[in-house]
Amino acid sequence: MEQLALVLKKIRPGAQAILVVHPPDVRYLTGFTGSNAAVIVPIAKPGEAVLFTDGRYIQQSKEEVRQARVEIVEQSLMRSACGWMQQRGMQRCFFDAEHTTVSALEAMRQAIAPKQRRSFFVPVAAPVARLRQIKDATEIRALQKAAHLGCDLFDAVLPLLEPGCREVEIAAQMELAARRAGADGMSFDTIVASGARSALPHGRATPQRLPKRGFVVLDFGVLLGGYCSDMTRTVHLGAASAAERAAYDAVLEAQMAGVDAVRPGATCGEVDEAARSVLRRAKLAQHFTHSTGHGVGLEIHEGPRLAAGQKQVLEPGMVITVEPGIYLPKRFGIRIEDMVLVTERGHKILTRSPKALVEL
Repeated sequence: MEQLALVLKKIRPGAQAILVVHPPDVRYLTGFTGSNAAVIVPIAKPGEAVLFTDGRYIQQSKEEVRQARVEIVEQSLMRSACGWMQQRGMQRCFFDAEHTTVSALEAMRQAIAPKQRRSFFVPVAAPVARLRQIKDATEIRALQKAAHLGCDLFDAVLPLLEPGCREVEIAAQMELAARRAGADGMSFDTIVASGARSALPHGRATPQRLPKRGFVVLDFGVLLGGYCSDMTRTVHLGAASAAERAAYDAVLEAQMAGVDAVRPGATCGEVDEAARSVLRRAKLAQHFTHSTGHGVGLEIHEGPRLAAGQKQVLEPGMVITVEPGIYLPKRFGIRIEDMVLVTERGHKILTRSPKALVEL
């Protein structure tokens, strides 16, 4: 809470508190995992933070909440939270402009006395999300554990990849294995895209049957202890042609170049360019149609964003993905993705599965 207060003081003076409602931010600040909560952090006294929630979470909040006092309310959370601030004479309150909808902001304003509605809420750009980009030792261990479970799922699914098996059956087997291993669930809808469908960057699993030969893209992650994993491996059913193998080798070289560029002080754009330049030399860059990576943590997509021209500097404690790919419509697609920790002197790959082409 103290670190958040320091960030807010540097951003803009004049507000007495911040209202936090984005669930991952609430969890990060307090440990609370319920679906309905609002946290007020007084900037001058961050140790006096208050979490507002409803009667469904009386016991859960007692067990989970740290660094905040809990208020169980019967009326709307917003009216309770805003009333709490007005009773204490607060005149300005920060809110997260990146995660607050127009309708939510209007509801917030309606909970304020009419004279203050226009001036009470002051937008700031995702201050808690900025803090979340730098993981502490506990978070890094959680992310590594999630990444390792993902790798275990990949090892387990390889024997199941046979021609005629449906993509959704593969996804279901992976998700069942994840649950049995203790995962909270999957961190996003599992992608199993085979044959010509592998050319779809987000080809979620369908009833389509795996072909006798061709690429299969497996992009998946688990949610373990609240933290996400994210990895992609592309395998080939049957023997790959010379052209397919050359394309795979180019993507693998690009991915490894991107990983090698990860270090403190490097910009996100530099990592993107390290991967993209390899595909440019291979005359495949036009088929790389998305950014090179993103942060991972309590959410599957967090900052920083690794894309062309991005000037944000990588810092120790960030956990990012490096995931170049190529997509040739109606032919095939290939993507390889690792989770990578930025360390004090370089990087550490959290995804331990091999990346050499697997032919089944």
